[in-house]
Amino acid sequence: MDTKQLKKWVKGIKVQNVVNSDVEVENKSPLVMLGKGRQGAVFQVSDDICMKVFGNVEDCAREHYALSLGQNTDLFPKIHARGARYIAMDIVKGVDIREFLQSQPLTEALSAKLIEMLITFKKIGYERIDHHKRQIYLQPDGNLKVIDVARTVWRDRVYPYPRKLLTSLGEENKAIFLSHVQEMAPELYEEWLHYIRMEEISHQIYQVLLPQRPDKEKMKNLSNQLLTTKNEEKYVAQLHGLVHKVFKEEWIKTMLARGKNPDAVMAKIDRYWDYRERGQYRTGDRKRDKDRKSKKDRKRKDEKRFVGENRDSKKSRSDYDNNDYRKRFVGEKYR
Repeated sequence: MDTKQLKKWVKGIKVQNVVNSDVEVENKSPLVMLGKGRQGAVFQVSDDICMKVFGNVEDCAREHYALSLGQNTDLFPKIHARGARYIAMDIVKGVDIREFLQSQPLTEALSAKLIEMLITFKKIGYERIDHHKRQIYLQPDGNLKVIDVARTVWRDRVYPYPRKLLTSLGEENKAIFLSHVQEMAPELYEEWLHYIRMEEISHQIYQVLLPQRPDKEKMKNLSNQLLTTKNEEKYVAQLHGLVHKVFKEEWIKTMLARGKNPDAVMAKIDRYWDYRERGQYRTGDRKRDKDRKSKKDRKRKDEKRFVGENRDSKKSRSDYDNNDYRKRFVGEKYR
């Protein structure tokens, strides 16, 4: 393929993205535009090859990546060339499922093809296992081909069932398709039905929560129960736990960066903190023992000093002191 010629044509084509609408196109090239969508416009290069020009390089890279994943299957158009804002590929012929179902019934054979399409999406690594019926083409030989697959990749969150496909089929064909799935793949049918019910419940919950306005003053008073800094004992305990967690997390990161075994690191950390906690308990025990010993010593001294006081409760403490004084100096006057 002559990529130099493609680049010249692309220079004469201006595609601009529009929020929630199809792109705006200014075509000064000799190419005929076949159609346009949210991300780009398609131009006919030859009888079998077209060129899709995008409004930005990100969408182009995304679509090219998605198409590349499926090049070893018959489900996607073959890529011939790619630039920063364009992709040259096979023209997908046939009739899209939307037009087909306007005059023809949804048969079990077609439903089986749609399930096989979803299986292929899963196998090649797409995040969104789903597609709109207008982007699925039925070929003359009965096989399917898909276009506009950029949104199937680089996704963080997706519906866990083919919601777009089911919704685009309409209520009647959706029911027919699900009945075919139930017959051919009953376990898959039950899983899809489960997610459909979960989605319905989610909508109901949203409708319940939307009109509710919380009482701010009440929440302010209730939230006081969560405060810990005003109670010194709780505050110290929380700080101790915080430092413990930070120390543990950072130690694990450091040891793993040095290539240490994760289990061994965790065990070592646990042993360290057990040792620290036991050390704190022992320090407290020693202090308590020391205080108790001091009290006992003082008690013994008092008992020794005033021994015999209980034998004669009528005698006062001064009587014992005078008696001890006389015993101490008895006989000195006779020396």
